[in-house]
Amino acid sequence: MKFRRCQMLFIQPQERAEFSFENLLEGGGGLQFEQEITALAAHLDAPCRIDAGDARLLLDCSAQIWQDLPEDPSLRERVLRLIDCGLMMGDDDNQAGYVAADNVMRTSNWWPLGAIFHRHSRWSGIDSVSEMERHQLVTAQDLVRQLGAPPDEVLPRRDNAVALPRLGRTNLDEMLSRRTTCRNFDVSRPLPLPLLAGMLEHVLLAKSHVEPEPGVRFLKKNVPSAGGLHPMEAYVLVQAVEGLEAGLYHYHPVAHELGLVSNQPESTSDFSQRLLSGQHWFADAHVLVILVCRFERNFWKYRQHAKAYRAVTLDAGHISQAIYTAATEQGLGAFVTAAINESEAEHVLGLEPLKEGPLAVCGFGWRSSQMQTAELDPAGCVWKAEA
Repeated sequence: MKFRRCQMLFIQPQERAEFSFENLLEGGGGLQFEQEITALAAHLDAPCRIDAGDARLLLDCSAQIWQDLPEDPSLRERVLRLIDCGLMMGDDDNQAGYVAADNVMRTSNWWPLGAIFHRHSRWSGIDSVSEMERHQLVTAQDLVRQLGAPPDEVLPRRDNAVALPRLGRTNLDEMLSRRTTCRNFDVSRPLPLPLLAGMLEHVLLAKSHVEPEPGVRFLKKNVPSAGGLHPMEAYVLVQAVEGLEAGLYHYHPVAHELGLVSNQPESTSDFSQRLLSGQHWFADAHVLVILVCRFERNFWKYRQHAKAYRAVTLDAGHISQAIYTAATEQGLGAFVTAAINESEAEHVLGLEPLKEGPLAVCGFGWRSSQMQTAELDPAGCVWKAEA
């Protein structure tokens, strides 16, 4: 067997604090720190615990040149252990899965730190609400008790600042004052299909389609995109829309149509709950929009670019805010969240995480007339009738 190191690797030294009664008796603070080293690779879903000898070997090993296994038994054992966990690549059939995943990274145009960040910031099976409740970090009072007071909400005023005139209130101001995140949806009232169609048309439909060079096509939408590439795909989870079967669809921004994806979740409500990591106040929205980035389109132009990942997260942000505005104009409630279990969408949609990845989930629907879950509405524009 021959071996080489994986292509994208980050080695992180850490110190883990543990209570030590012996340290306390010796006059210390009662804490001792254990050093550990973690390796994160862009083709692996989980970090690997390694020791200093492993780290030295990984750093000394080429990621490009295949070499024979060392003859020294202890060193050979170390290499084989690193091959088994996927940090080293072996050229035999048993390691084909790791080698294939590593080859995806070798042929991609990811900036290495961006790839590692994206891979290891994805969630799987997380219930964020239960975590908040377990750590008592739900209310503002909880946060202050556990974390102390936050930094000031604004910076201090400057000396000799220029006072600016205030404009009179406009229709736009009236609409924006009603633009708040919705956590209470009226599940008894389905959304009309034309209203869903209008939302998608306002935000995601391509208004023009140009081809300046053969095979090089660009879209013009109502939202900006880095390089005009629009790499974001919208997968629409329909839960309560008149005349439309509940299920997971792909929205085509040129044809303006919804196509059922081949692999459907058994239950849209269960899938929504898992996808949104337990955020039940969002899970029953009439429509969820999963924003999935096709990284390969973005990286066609921004190859191994340190700003490329920031750019696609901005793209997702532009879409989410356009959904908020369009929903508010139509009298609907909306939300956006990045606290999602990406693995749920990846599994159903058959995505390779470093080729196509969910970045956020947006949703919209009729707002309930009753506030069952607290919402942040400082101006009192949405819930003033119930006050």
